[in-house]
Amino acid sequence: MFSNLSYKVQKRIIIVAFLIIPLLLLAVFSYFPALNLFYYSLTKWDGISKTKEFVGLRNYVDLFSKQENFIVFKNSLYYLGGSVIQIGLALYFSSILSYKVRFKSFFKGVLFFPYLLNGVAVSFMFMLFFRPEGTMDSLITAIGLGAYTQKWLGNPGIINFSLVAVSIWRFFGYNFILFSGAIQSVPAEMYEATEIDGANRFQQFWYVTLPFIKRVIELNVILSISGSISAFEVPYIMTGGSNGSMTFVIRTVESAFKWRKYGLASAMGIVLLIIVVLTTLLQKKLFGDNKEVDA
Repeated sequence: MFSNLSYKVQKRIIIVAFLIIPLLLLAVFSYFPALNLFYYSLTKWDGISKTKEFVGLRNYVDLFSKQENFIVFKNSLYYLGGSVIQIGLALYFSSILSYKVRFKSFFKGVLFFPYLLNGVAVSFMFMLFFRPEGTMDSLITAIGLGAYTQKWLGNPGIINFSLVAVSIWRFFGYNFILFSGAIQSVPAEMYEATEIDGANRFQQFWYVTLPFIKRVIELNVILSISGSISAFEVPYIMTGGSNGSMTFVIRTVESAFKWRKYGLASAMGIVLLIIVVLTTLLQKKLFGDNKEVDA
């Protein structure tokens, strides 16, 4: 029966057959939960009772009208600034280590190693590092700057800088390995041609490396923006959001599991999803989607 069908029809049947399971999994684990989350955001629910009171857009009104619910987004700016530093450092070191450098493999391993560590372990490690009279204070005292010791996780003025520094160290290796792989894909002939023309290292980087790894940089930018908005692991474990380190995701988790406001937490989740989608669309608009044309 199947053999009596035309080749075009057989091709379509095979394509559909192979897509059924992936599309079904996508619907069950992505689209359905997203729709369910939106429904919860329109209700007042404590997460336990079987009944959910429909309240319409009240949760969204509360989210934007109550300062304590939305102002935590300002802390995302600290992580966004840290992401810019992180991308710059990763791009710098990946460029340096793309040339012939002694112990290159060792340095690559050292730079990538923090990303292999468990986030919880990293957070507890830096809790000891930043505690009063801990490693940070000991290092500062050892170089004669003991007067500048601080409550690194207790001072609202500097706590976010401390947490961002941990995040930079924690996720630096991810950006570094992406840039390193992208730079290695640049044809060696391009560098040889620029050397013949008398270009220095910076000119090679600006006119050869950057254009070739543009797409990877764009990817890292959008991931960094999304990661800055959804910062959770490090601040939650190290401070629990205290002393002015509350992030939007921590506020969402507390709304759901501490205050039992699942409707409000769902609304916050929807807002976060919309922001990520809009950021992605903005990135596509700014960077464009023009394909490279081979000369």
